[in-house]
Amino acid sequence: MSIKNYTPFRQFASAYSAILAINQTIIKLPGLQRDALHDAMRGSEQALVGIKEALSSDGAESEVTALRARIEALENTFDERVAKAIRDHIFLPTTSHWSRDKPFMPFSSCSAADFLHPRYSDLCAVLDHPLMFHRKLWEWIFVLHHLEQAGMLQDGKQGVGFGVGKERLPAAFASRGASVLATDAPPYIGISSGWTKTGQHSDNLAELKYPSIVPDADFDARVSHRFCDMNAIDDDIAGFDFTWSCCCLEHLGSLEAGIQFILNSVEKTLADGGVAVHTTELNLSSNDDTIESGHTVLYRHRDLIDVVSRLRALGHDVKPFIIAPDSHVLDFHVDLPPYASSPHLKMRFDNYVTTSAGIVVRKSPH
Repeated sequence: MSIKNYTPFRQFASAYSAILAINQTIIKLPGLQRDALHDAMRGSEQALVGIKEALSSDGAESEVTALRARIEALENTFDERVAKAIRDHIFLPTTSHWSRDKPFMPFSSCSAADFLHPRYSDLCAVLDHPLMFHRKLWEWIFVLHHLEQAGMLQDGKQGVGFGVGKERLPAAFASRGASVLATDAPPYIGISSGWTKTGQHSDNLAELKYPSIVPDADFDARVSHRFCDMNAIDDDIAGFDFTWSCCCLEHLGSLEAGIQFILNSVEKTLADGGVAVHTTELNLSSNDDTIESGHTVLYRHRDLIDVVSRLRALGHDVKPFIIAPDSHVLDFHVDLPPYASSPHLKMRFDNYVTTSAGIVVRKSPH
């Protein structure tokens, strides 16, 4: 009979027939053999009772509890262990063999190709930071590169940074001769948002000093610090040649709040012809479903295209927003919590895969 015709009912009927046959065989056994079989069965029952009693003892229960805890721990750390195993098998080059003639950072989002370009190592040296395949370092390099390309990092230029935390950028800009106003959220926002606890909030100028980047005397002469709520930029923060922020605007409460900050940073804080460079979170999983409000929002491709359109409608020059193609194996690696220091180009946040992306704007000369 074909296996597909062997239905559950036929299986049950066959099993029942087998049990009846065994019972008839036992009945036909001579008396002594039948009694011996019954004794053996009773012995098996007693053995099962003994096993059950052993399992119900305190020692066995504690062992079972310990085993359950161990299984739960293994389940909870499964993603972490898999991620580490994958990282252990990834080669991360520290020396680039690419030609300097290749375009550097031609796209708007974080890409492995940027890390492999020799210019990336050059700018890491400006920040006195080792080359790491981490998107947060990529954001610093993105800002540094585009402001340098725009001619903003030189004597006489003035810049304002928002949500600077303990970034190295103010020190790097000062080393190039620019004057910088470094701002961060008021202390009550830093505490309520958790940035103070995690060391991502600066309360004073001393926390921004990096003597290996710029001597303290030059830093003190060129860098100042004050608090500023990015949702309500003070009117006297104006007339600057450049402005920047690194992954801050997605923490302002909503998608629109972050967009308004970008618009205000250009319209309110920059002098005519000034340049703004801002980075934020880019949702790679969907151009529809996303996190629209809360402590951290995720910008879709369409949201950032809309920002570009709104800025251009106001007369400003905005670089095209183009997501980088996935051209290297590292572009397909998605980091999982707890996040690693490297590689960390893309990560899973909530139900989404996200990376860093930036917008570059030059204010219209009126």
